[in-house]
Amino acid sequence: MKSHFSFLFFFFSFFAICQIQHCGYDFTSYIVVNAHENGVIDNPKGLKITIVTGSGKEVINVNNMYSWNKGNEPLVFSQNYLVSKEGEKERYFFPYAKDTYFISVTNTFPADEFSIKIEDQKGLYKTQIIPLQSFNLYVLCSSENEKAKMFGKRTNNPVEVILEK
Repeated sequence: MKSHFSFLFFFFSFFAICQIQHCGYDFTSYIVVNAHENGVIDNPKGLKITIVTGSGKEVINVNNMYSWNKGNEPLVFSQNYLVSKEGEKERYFFPYAKDTYFISVTNTFPADEFSIKIEDQKGLYKTQIIPLQSFNLYVLCSSENEKAKMFGKRTNNPVEVILEK
């Protein structure tokens, strides 16, 4: 009986030691959009930013093909927001980007096949469609990011958009 417990203890200990630490962003990348007026740092609130096809149609996340959340809905960006409490150092929900818009997508998201459409609900700015590039993906926990660093343009770059009135 003692040998059975010893074996089970060794067996479970071995698997506990062999577990690889996972990143909170496994299998996920982000696209960050920094949309602002020329010479202004802040992003206006209330912009509607969506991922669209070449013909300008909203991309629907059918069966979570492009993002792990909001299945069967259009791929719409959210504005980053503060999560820090009063008296604490300023912290944003998505810590790799400050006052920007972002969306979570899968690591296999084919960015080169899509564009982003920026619309102002208040009508102050012109609607713009900007093509996406693979280097616009924030690939945070993958060997894909290491490959991209070695071969090609640097990753983790926001899409910079100058809004026009």
